[in-house]
Amino acid sequence: MPGKNATATRTTAAAEGDVTVLLIGMRINHFWAVHHWLPVLLAMPRMLRELAKDPERGLLNHVLLTASPRTYYVVQYWESKEKLYEYAHSPDMFHHRAWAIINRKERKGQVRGHVGLWHEAYVVPEGSYESIYADMPAFGLAAAHGQVPLERRGKRARDRFAYRSEKAAGKAAGKRAEKRVVAPEKAADGV
Repeated sequence: MPGKNATATRTTAAAEGDVTVLLIGMRINHFWAVHHWLPVLLAMPRMLRELAKDPERGLLNHVLLTASPRTYYVVQYWESKEKLYEYAHSPDMFHHRAWAIINRKERKGQVRGHVGLWHEAYVVPEGSYESIYADMPAFGLAAAHGQVPLERRGKRARDRFAYRSEKAAGKAAGKRAEKRVVAPEKAADGV
């Protein structure tokens, strides 16, 4: 029997259109330098709480993960890269203040070597992602965009990759029609 909130079936993410994903994390380089890495470790949950209070900022969902006792990161799903950039550069949000502190410490030579920071951002076009969840509650992309029965997008990965939303299918049809338009004939003098 599936666990709490798990569905006893196979589902896929209901995402349509482009998907914006941010991977962001830290690595503890020196465990003894707690005063350097602990504030960084505590900053991310604070930013996530801030974003949860204001859904209009565009964060759809996140998953907290650890790669080792030294490395912690978050997979974040955003409405768009524009919303992600807007949050990152907004002076009234905690992210902006946290980076100002880090940059100040770095200029003073107080941060180097103790804690590593990284992020990777991706905008994944429709047709370049697919998912499957078996006996799982909504997770990852499905938690961000909802989930649908697997059959709605295809039982095989290649079928789910081939899925196009009505919006994307309309754009593709418009592009095909543009390509069929024949250029007007050139004048007799070649102009």
